[in-house]
Amino acid sequence: MGKKILISQVHNLIEIYCTDCFINRHFRKEYGKLYAHSYCIKQCTVGEQLKQLGKQLS
Repeated sequence: MGKKILISQVHNLIEIYCTDCFINRHFRKEYGKLYAHSYCIKQCTVGEQLKQLGKQLS
């Protein structure tokens, strides 16, 4: 796949799912930014998809 397509897919995922994510806002408020970010990277299904797209980009 081309890099432009991959970057577009990353942008769409973030825009659709991550911008107004209730879970991220809740964890950020209750536990802090580091915990919320860690959850998004390690446990969220969208985060896993973003990691896979990132591996394809590099």
